[in-house]
Amino acid sequence: MTYDNDTLDYFLEHQLQLFPEEVASTREEADEFLEECFATVCKNVKEVREYLDDVADISGMSDSDIINCEEVFSLPNGRYLVLDV
Repeated sequence: MTYDNDTLDYFLEHQLQLFPEEVASTREEADEFLEECFATVCKNVKEVREYLDDVADISGMSDSDIINCEEVFSLPNGRYLVLDV
Protein backbone atom coordinates (compact mmCIF):
# COMPACT_ATOMS: atom_id res chain seq x y z
CA MET A 1 0.00 0.00 0.00
CA THR A 2 1.15 3.52 -0.70
CA TYR A 3 0.55 6.09 2.03
CA ASP A 4 0.13 9.76 1.15
CA ASN A 5 2.23 12.44 2.81
CA ASP A 6 -0.65 13.62 5.01
CA THR A 7 -1.02 10.11 6.44
CA LEU A 8 2.70 9.70 6.97
CA ASP A 9 3.03 13.11 8.63
CA TYR A 10 0.07 12.43 10.92
CA PHE A 11 1.51 9.07 11.94
CA LEU A 12 4.89 10.64 12.67
CA GLU A 13 3.27 13.29 14.85
CA HIS A 14 0.98 10.86 16.72
CA GLN A 15 2.88 7.55 16.83
CA LEU A 16 3.22 7.77 20.61
CA GLN A 17 -0.54 7.18 20.77
CA LEU A 18 0.27 3.50 20.26
CA PHE A 19 3.96 3.04 20.95
CA PRO A 20 6.00 3.92 24.06
CA GLU A 21 8.74 5.44 21.91
CA GLU A 22 9.08 6.66 18.35
CA VAL A 23 9.28 3.91 15.73
CA ALA A 24 9.99 6.27 12.81
CA SER A 25 11.47 9.71 12.35
CA THR A 26 11.12 10.28 8.60
CA ARG A 27 8.37 9.75 6.05
CA GLU A 28 10.38 6.94 4.52
CA GLU A 29 10.75 5.16 7.86
CA ALA A 30 7.06 5.69 8.60
CA ASP A 31 6.09 4.27 5.21
CA GLU A 32 8.23 1.17 5.75
CA PHE A 33 6.93 0.68 9.27
CA LEU A 34 3.29 1.02 8.23
CA GLU A 35 3.80 -1.49 5.44
CA GLU A 36 5.36 -3.95 7.90
CA CYS A 37 2.33 -3.51 10.18
CA PHE A 38 -0.08 -4.07 7.28
CA ALA A 39 -1.62 -0.70 8.11
CA THR A 40 -4.55 0.40 6.03
CA VAL A 41 -6.32 3.67 5.41
CA CYS A 42 -10.10 3.55 5.70
CA LYS A 43 -12.50 6.14 4.29
CA ASN A 44 -14.93 5.99 7.21
CA VAL A 45 -15.87 4.19 10.43
CA LYS A 46 -17.80 1.54 8.49
CA GLU A 47 -14.61 0.55 6.66
CA VAL A 48 -12.67 0.55 9.95
CA ARG A 49 -15.28 -1.78 11.44
CA GLU A 50 -15.13 -4.10 8.41
CA TYR A 51 -11.33 -4.18 8.51
CA LEU A 52 -11.11 -4.83 12.24
CA ASP A 53 -13.84 -7.45 12.08
CA ASP A 54 -11.50 -9.50 9.89
CA VAL A 55 -8.53 -9.26 12.26
CA ALA A 56 -10.02 -8.95 15.78
CA ASP A 57 -13.09 -9.63 17.88
CA ILE A 58 -14.93 -6.32 17.94
CA SER A 59 -18.39 -7.67 18.63
CA GLY A 60 -20.25 -5.44 21.02
CA MET A 61 -18.02 -2.44 20.36
CA SER A 62 -19.64 0.84 19.37
CA ASP A 63 -18.26 3.02 16.58
CA SER A 64 -16.95 5.35 19.27
CA ASP A 65 -15.15 2.47 21.01
CA ILE A 66 -13.60 1.44 17.71
CA ILE A 67 -12.29 4.85 16.69
CA ASN A 68 -10.87 5.33 20.19
CA CYS A 69 -8.73 2.17 19.98
CA GLU A 70 -5.00 2.88 20.16
CA GLU A 71 -4.53 1.16 16.79
CA VAL A 72 -6.90 3.56 15.05
CA PHE A 73 -5.58 6.99 14.10
CA SER A 74 -8.23 9.56 13.17
CA LEU A 75 -6.69 11.47 10.29
CA PRO A 76 -7.60 15.17 9.96
CA ASN A 77 -9.37 14.65 6.62
CA GLY A 78 -11.97 12.26 8.06
CA ARG A 79 -10.16 9.07 7.11
CA TYR A 80 -8.67 6.55 9.54
CA LEU A 81 -5.29 4.87 9.64
CA VAL A 82 -5.56 1.41 11.21
CA LEU A 83 -2.51 -0.60 12.29
CA ASP A 84 -2.60 -4.36 12.60
CA VAL A 85 -0.23 -4.81 15.56
